[in-house]
Amino acid sequence: MRNLENISLLPYNTFGMDVKARLFVEYDSVDELRQILSDHHGEQILHIGQGSNLLFTKDFDGVILHSRMCRARFLDDETVEAQNGLRLDDLIEQLTDMNYCGMEKLSLIPGEVGASAVQNVGAYGTEAKDVILAVKTLNTETLKERVFTNAECRFGYRDSIFKHELKGKYIVTSVTYHVAKGNARATRDEIIQTRLAKLPEVGKVGSAGSFFMNPFVPEAQAQNLLKHYPAMPHYETPQGVKIPAAWLIEQCGWKGKSLGGAQVWQKQPLVIVNDGNATPDDIIALAEAVRNSVKQKFNIDIKPEVNYI
Repeated sequence: MRNLENISLLPYNTFGMDVKARLFVEYDSVDELRQILSDHHGEQILHIGQGSNLLFTKDFDGVILHSRMCRARFLDDETVEAQNGLRLDDLIEQLTDMNYCGMEKLSLIPGEVGASAVQNVGAYGTEAKDVILAVKTLNTETLKERVFTNAECRFGYRDSIFKHELKGKYIVTSVTYHVAKGNARATRDEIIQTRLAKLPEVGKVGSAGSFFMNPFVPEAQAQNLLKHYPAMPHYETPQGVKIPAAWLIEQCGWKGKSLGGAQVWQKQPLVIVNDGNATPDDIIALAEAVRNSVKQKFNIDIKPEVNYI
């Protein structure tokens, strides 16, 4: 266990915000996590992973928790359990090297294993929910462990029960995935090259990956838009018609544009980046300006995927 007081969170958020935490605690086991939660009961607590889906807007006057549990093990030939602190891409790399497939389309998504279940991360037609079998958690109040089945997680588009009804009530400690024997190297390499060509590299350019979620609109609204924008990309889904937020943003002229130290990434307008001098207010102001433009032009509300803290 490691306890640090009044430390900068600069190394712990991919947006590169130099804010401080009153207390930063890293743990190496579920028992240590249980002890920390007991010792700091009633205090403001935030559990983070790689900090790739967060925008710290100010100093955090509470306890930041981070896992150093980074192991993975096979439960059988097609089932692997990974601890929450293991980087998701490291897990996928290990599986690929061992000739296992199923998760390769999630390659290079920033974040740790725990976040994959909370956010239901996804890319290129695959979502975490497609491979998650079970999610092991610790109740922050009772300090008891509970395993959630895939169905109990209520996964949705970039969504799960842990973001709503159970937000802050459970900490994911490990995730069990279904994998299969197969050579995924070519697909993984292709995904990595595609992402590197379009997205800023985490750790080199401050960002949180995709800043906005793709919106879903009713069929009637989509058909009306197609009358005015016949080239508009759109996809029929059970939730409605999905329209790429990147296309909407680009049509509003925001691609490559800046406000203060924040910029809409020139290669992928779904991403907002910190040019090295952005404040949290710069990021928020740019995000709101983009949202307002899309709302005004298309009457569509695009929502941030990033959590403001």
